[in-house]
Amino acid sequence: MEQRILGRTGRDVSVVGLGTWQLGADWGHVDPAQAQAILAASVEAGVTFFDTADVYGDGKSEQAIGRFLADNPGLDITVGTKMGRRVDQTPENYTLANFRQWVDRSRRNLGTDTLDLVQLHCPPTAVYSTTAVYDALDTLVSEGAIRHYGVSVERTDEALEAIRHGGTASVQIILNAFRLKPLDDVLPAAKAAGVGIIARVPLASGLLTGKYSKDTSFAADDHRNYNLNGASFDVGETFSGVDYELGLKAVAEFEQLVPAGASTAQAAIAWIAAQDGVTSVIPGARNVDQATANAAAASVSITEEFDEGVRWIYDHYFRDAVHPRW
Repeated sequence: MEQRILGRTGRDVSVVGLGTWQLGADWGHVDPAQAQAILAASVEAGVTFFDTADVYGDGKSEQAIGRFLADNPGLDITVGTKMGRRVDQTPENYTLANFRQWVDRSRRNLGTDTLDLVQLHCPPTAVYSTTAVYDALDTLVSEGAIRHYGVSVERTDEALEAIRHGGTASVQIILNAFRLKPLDDVLPAAKAAGVGIIARVPLASGLLTGKYSKDTSFAADDHRNYNLNGASFDVGETFSGVDYELGLKAVAEFEQLVPAGASTAQAAIAWIAAQDGVTSVIPGARNVDQATANAAAASVSITEEFDEGVRWIYDHYFRDAVHPRW
């Protein structure tokens, strides 16, 4: 699989990575053995980047990755984890003392002395412009607890602020066929600054697989059920913040663009990977077949006609509601 440099980390990572929220919680139950099989299938398919967080299953996702890496020594895998959602979301909680506690916990979960990449996990907006926060992250680097740090953001203005700070190695942001705003300013700014872009929610929480309908139901512990109105976290994380039924109509249009031999999901992932400035796309997977198919999206070619179609769909269905908000 194609490898790209992940911004200021200088590390090569696969253009299609693996998001591991599903291996922890909030998408229904995943058996631990299944989690290990998903990780193995992804690596077999060429994936070299895993994205996780300390709150995914209260550490279960990190632990699953740690177990896999311990059982498979010598693999050249970059792991990006995230921190900051284990406390009340106030800027005052983003301190060096808390960072040390969170990082130490993640190091134990992942079974490593030094974390490859730690990302602030969508903190309050003020955190991105707080010099003391970056100083604290620089301290963790100097102490050897982490190699690099980045941010995960909800909004483009947050991404642009983080890119201004010289230690920021990467920015993780929602980017998919239903969320195009990062293309305007964030991707060009990141490329100019040498900052990596990790594209999350690439399938709009599954909408862009083309497998859902108005009759689809989701488990009680699935965020596509309990967070539809943003009751638990930013609603943009669930179906990319778009209206579900409108999303179904847009997917029907998107499916008409999909090239022969590719699935709807593969085309959606490939389109993101084709955008200038994107480093890695991180779809999740709940089974081995999904993991293998997602990785295969790296070989799908995107035409200019396809790209134009994606932009038309966005302008027609989503721009007015999505663009001003995130």
